[in-house]
Amino acid sequence: MEKAVLIITVLTGVGILFGFILAYANKKFALEVNPLIHIVEDVLPKGQCGACGYAGCMAYAEAVVLNADVPPTLCIPGKEPVAKAVGELTGKVAAAMEPRIAQVKCAGSNEKAVSAYAYQGISDCVAANLLFGGQKLCKYGCLGLGTCVKRCPFGALTMSDAGLPVVDAVKCTGCGVCQGVCPKGVITMAPLDAHVRVNCNSKDKGPVARKACTTACIACTLCLKECSYGAIKMENNLAVVDAKICAEQCSEAKCLTKCPTKAIRPAIKGVVPGTEDKSPCSVCTQEKVQVPDQNVLTQ
Repeated sequence: MEKAVLIITVLTGVGILFGFILAYANKKFALEVNPLIHIVEDVLPKGQCGACGYAGCMAYAEAVVLNADVPPTLCIPGKEPVAKAVGELTGKVAAAMEPRIAQVKCAGSNEKAVSAYAYQGISDCVAANLLFGGQKLCKYGCLGLGTCVKRCPFGALTMSDAGLPVVDAVKCTGCGVCQGVCPKGVITMAPLDAHVRVNCNSKDKGPVARKACTTACIACTLCLKECSYGAIKMENNLAVVDAKICAEQCSEAKCLTKCPTKAIRPAIKGVVPGTEDKSPCSVCTQEKVQVPDQNVLTQ
């Protein structure tokens, strides 16, 4: 009994001694933190998305405060309101930022895209892609397993019954996390004021692409020939639209009426790709989506 009490007493004494030593070391070697770092961090949306290139909001706040070369415009989700606030706090000039939104470049729904085999593995696009490039015959299309939905830090993506992700134009901040996790590169960032979008990601030649998906771009170049502003070009058998030229110069998207597979459609936000309004006039009359303000982002 006495031996047990002695052991407990010794261990308690050692614990108290080490406690004092650690407390002294913490006070002696403590690093002073610039209070501005925490102030800047409080301005950021706290999405921890990494779109700025740093490991979270705290890391970016520290970098933008302490490094004169780090601009205040790296927080993509915060957009201009946050950039201006960070610029004012750090004494830096915040350049203009163009709002952007995620765009799904695939309309290969369960009905339109042909399956190569029945996938029964992990419900994850990255995992499915490791098995012969996924279950779809088109090796460029959306695999429909929702990895982008799971990884979106702002809850801006949902999976439709058609097996394609749908972007919530209000919640999407354009952070690019979904773009980075998609193994097929199906998701890209597009300007908010884009008139049209190409709902295809296939690089295959026309006959091959059409065999795999009824809504694929077949590189027929009809849209390119119809566009009198030079906003469309063909890259690797796929139509690519210059959103800036299209938005600034085009008042009537004639390209929509010529596409035989309807791969190029109006940029109607918040709908399943491939179900956009068939009327070309709607491209020029649709209401613009309002960019959420900073109060919404930080709630």
